[in-house]
Amino acid sequence: MTLQQLKYMITVAEKGSITEAAKELFLSQPSLSGAVKEVESEAGIVIFNRCRSGVALTAEGMEFLGYARQVVQQMELLEARYIDNRPEKQRFCVSAQHYTFAANAFVELVKQFGQERYEFILNETRTYQIIMDVRNRFSDLGVLYLSRGNENVLSKLFEDYNLKFYELFTASPHVFLRKGHPLASRERIGLKDLEPYPRLNFVQRAYESSNFAEELFSNEIVEKSIKISDRAAIVNFMIGLDGYTISSGIFPRYLHGDSIISVPLDGDEIMRIGYILNKDRELSRLGEIYIEALKQYQNN
Repeated sequence: MTLQQLKYMITVAEKGSITEAAKELFLSQPSLSGAVKEVESEAGIVIFNRCRSGVALTAEGMEFLGYARQVVQQMELLEARYIDNRPEKQRFCVSAQHYTFAANAFVELVKQFGQERYEFILNETRTYQIIMDVRNRFSDLGVLYLSRGNENVLSKLFEDYNLKFYELFTASPHVFLRKGHPLASRERIGLKDLEPYPRLNFVQRAYESSNFAEELFSNEIVEKSIKISDRAAIVNFMIGLDGYTISSGIFPRYLHGDSIISVPLDGDEIMRIGYILNKDRELSRLGEIYIEALKQYQNN
């Protein structure tokens, strides 16, 4: 298989459609379909499942794409340095749960890096997808948390996929709600106090369980529940619907002024916030900068 074919496969995976990928690559759809089938035949695996809405990576396909990206990225570095005589274009990707501090640390990374050529990716996504992104080497590292409730299941996945979890800091769970919320004046809030209000959770799709939830105590049955995928939307629902979510108490105030506050949740649960890496990889220099930026928020 050729380098060009690997680039085709990456584009198809990113677009989720052979038709859309063909437009992006200025190819005919039959030509691109033929190239995909040729690679699958040569690799001896099915890389994409075809469906009415487009294509989706198989489990083997995700692993294949992880290696394909590495090959293409290394070739681009070689071309930049020895053919185009340009500085190397640095690529760095983080997949993370929907943490404000993870996004802010990413800003600090970009500021510190400061070179002219780079491709940085921050992928706020579902818990299982974070694990798969790191496993398949799409992401350099993944940011998530462990607790008593999810540690057994996630640790087994880490072991199965040759990943290692590195703890950064611990945090006590807090309830996030609007400043004028009826419970905002409490020194501490219990789960019973939250029953009249909508619980806001991030969507995990096929992995809707407490083991993959971003929020603690998501296995508790509630009468009002709203699942969303966007971090900005969760703030809007806190303000407009008196909704709440449960997460760490780390929330840089300047990002939303004083409109959102956090109140400690009753109980002794602890969130161990950290990152995952492939066991055969070490932090790159960019990874080190990012992790140091994350550590600044442990006392916020």
